[in-house]
Amino acid sequence: MSFSTLVEWALVVWIAASAVGLSGSPVLLAKESKPAGSVEPATEAEAITEGNRLRADHHWGESIDFYEKSLKKWPENDNLKQGLRQSKIHFSIERRYSDRSFLNTMLQVSRPEAMTYLDDVLEKVRKYYVDPVTPTSFIAHGTESLYFALANDKFLKRNLPAADANRVSALRRTLRNSFWNKPISSQDHARRTVVELCDLTQYEVGLSAGAVVMEFVFGGCNSLDDYSSYMTPGKLGDLYNNIDGEFVGIGIEMKAETGKGLLLVNVLPDSPAEEGGALAGDLIVKINNVDCRKMSTEEAASLLQGQAGTRLQLTLASPANAEERQANLTRRAVKVKSIPVAKIIDSANGIAYIKMTGFQKNTTEELDAALLKLKREGMRALIWDVRGNPGGLLTAAVEVLDRFIDDGVLVSTQGRTPDQNSTYSAQSPGTWNVPIVLLTDGDSASASEIVAGAIHDHHRGTIVGRKTYGKWSVQSILPGHAESGFRLTTAKFYSPSGRTYGKVGIKPDIEVAAGESTRTSYRGRRGDPLDNDRDVEAGLDVLRKQMAKR
Repeated sequence: MSFSTLVEWALVVWIAASAVGLSGSPVLLAKESKPAGSVEPATEAEAITEGNRLRADHHWGESIDFYEKSLKKWPENDNLKQGLRQSKIHFSIERRYSDRSFLNTMLQVSRPEAMTYLDDVLEKVRKYYVDPVTPTSFIAHGTESLYFALANDKFLKRNLPAADANRVSALRRTLRNSFWNKPISSQDHARRTVVELCDLTQYEVGLSAGAVVMEFVFGGCNSLDDYSSYMTPGKLGDLYNNIDGEFVGIGIEMKAETGKGLLLVNVLPDSPAEEGGALAGDLIVKINNVDCRKMSTEEAASLLQGQAGTRLQLTLASPANAEERQANLTRRAVKVKSIPVAKIIDSANGIAYIKMTGFQKNTTEELDAALLKLKREGMRALIWDVRGNPGGLLTAAVEVLDRFIDDGVLVSTQGRTPDQNSTYSAQSPGTWNVPIVLLTDGDSASASEIVAGAIHDHHRGTIVGRKTYGKWSVQSILPGHAESGFRLTTAKFYSPSGRTYGKVGIKPDIEVAAGESTRTSYRGRRGDPLDNDRDVEAGLDVLRKQMAKR
């Protein structure tokens, strides 16, 4: 079976017209920032209290961010672990129920068709997931998702707007007491259990079979790793658009800042947003005169959707003052560049700089063009920046590396099926032998780490910055039922020396402490993004010393 293979970790949302969001590869929403009034806990007890407050206020994105940071301080605290888990489940439910393609298609299906989705997921997990997963575990996580959905405002408003609260509470107790971690002996047994729950929930509260089964389709995937998920038709379309490097939209990258608006993390060059005067760092406070200060990223994205040629109005606020301004935009096709910056930054020493933000179908072509341009301008050494780069296509990472390494293994993959076991090696012709500094940080993930691993193991350059993210797994895009899809971890990848750095990351040769000037999550900063960049300065120092010895 042929799958599209990618290695990725998403950070933020590209606003596309065809679906809710598109990110650096794959389609996941950005974590929303910490709300006003949230405190940095000094003790475990304070962390638990603050986490409970965030969850009580239904700030799911913020609570995820808070719990993850707190667990770095207190990694063994069960209360924090449980809070993180529950926040992630609620966050996923709310994402689904803000996704038009889910609401208009998947949620509306009959029971037989809904069960077809479930059968498809169970079979693909059994056959292709990188590690064995028992039916008991998959169904237990689906039951857990349904349990929390029955206490989620968006789910209830859509599916049970007039349901008796006492009957819903009684149903949740039944799920916990009778179905929680119920032993499931086989895939058929899993199917029969879900059918039983469809009958039970219909009888008790009138819940549709589609709503029930979809919690098992999506929630059951919580038994897998963080990078595997079932995708709605819209999310799948977003992912393919991102791989192609082109989509219809306005060309912004954003995340919600609770109470303030939607922070523009990046504004793409030559996009409708840039042409309309939007700047990175601006806040969107209204969309077509609808206040969005309290919206989630997903809710705002749904308002930004639209077909090519349609118009919308954004009300923007500058970070420098409270004055608001209007931007009238027309949605159209926008090209996502993998290399937005390629220039000489030290003419005397011929040191060039390339910023690479993703690994897409067009990345190698862009790199070749950038390298030829820089060579004409006098390039003799290169700073290669993959900070904030969440990854992308495995093949693009290999092709890019082949431009700089002339011999030997670049990366290998190992999975459960033979087609997932591969070794990728360099080809000598066309190699650029210039000295290299590779800039990395904690958001350099997946395909970026393939690059870092090969540069490190082949002693091909100096890695500068901060430790990489630590995502060393490969996802395959498997077609699902009725235009949906499955992003499933099917293999792990290994550096040329045979090491894998999952949850560990690759340490730089020269570590630079993070500061305001090195925060690349806001990579569309106003002004020259290289001004006062300590990573770049450290890289220049390395290369100048090397060039002086030549």
